[in-house]
Amino acid sequence: MQDILKVKNFYKSYGSTVVVSGVSFEIAPNEIFALIGPNGAGKSTTLKTIATILSFDKGDITVCGLDLKKEPEKVREMISYLPEEAGAYKNLSGLGYLDFMASLYSDNKVQKKKFLDSAKEICGLGDKLKNKVSTYSKGMTRKLLISRAIMTKPKLAILDEPTSGLDVINAMEVRNIIKGLKDQGMSVLLSSHNMLEIEYLADRVAIIDKGKIIEFGTIDKIKKDNSAQNLEEVFIKLAKI
Repeated sequence: MQDILKVKNFYKSYGSTVVVSGVSFEIAPNEIFALIGPNGAGKSTTLKTIATILSFDKGDITVCGLDLKKEPEKVREMISYLPEEAGAYKNLSGLGYLDFMASLYSDNKVQKKKFLDSAKEICGLGDKLKNKVSTYSKGMTRKLLISRAIMTKPKLAILDEPTSGLDVINAMEVRNIIKGLKDQGMSVLLSSHNMLEIEYLADRVAIIDKGKIIEFGTIDKIKKDNSAQNLEEVFIKLAKI
């Protein structure tokens, strides 16, 4: 079965500074894959490049067999991206925001309704969708944004720090939304500093440090190979934090 994402020997520089160096990994259908590492390791740069926001120097990146450099528009039809700093239009109601986004993504009224109904179900905000986004808590806003990101059921959802700043209850609700994406036929590329979250969600993990992958595999294998009880121990040991 064809990989949803394949990254091979990926390099990215800003001027003379190399921020990602020779990174390679792949994501299978219906897989949650986590890219983790310390601040400045190259995580967000990698995610933004795969999301077609940034260009890259060399290497090969394909999404569902589509070349990222040659066919970025077609790749965008296969993916969604939710950055850590994302926000919603605060002057709109939650429903108004989702309706507006569904109209941007859809080609016709039937498809728009399908996307909107999907988002309403995913976010679980119920009657609160009638309220303005400006009244939402951070947790409610994050649920709204995730439902926007996956309302089209993309082949690959790219989520950067999806539960950053959320309390325990809201974070767990968001994690459960993400975990359920596999059952809906989606793959996920996830980045998070929360190692408990990664252990709960991810099928496989790549640890990146100073722009290079330093560990790769299932969580159980990584813990065994590094004689660690949990992923946090592995992270601290390998990234030398």
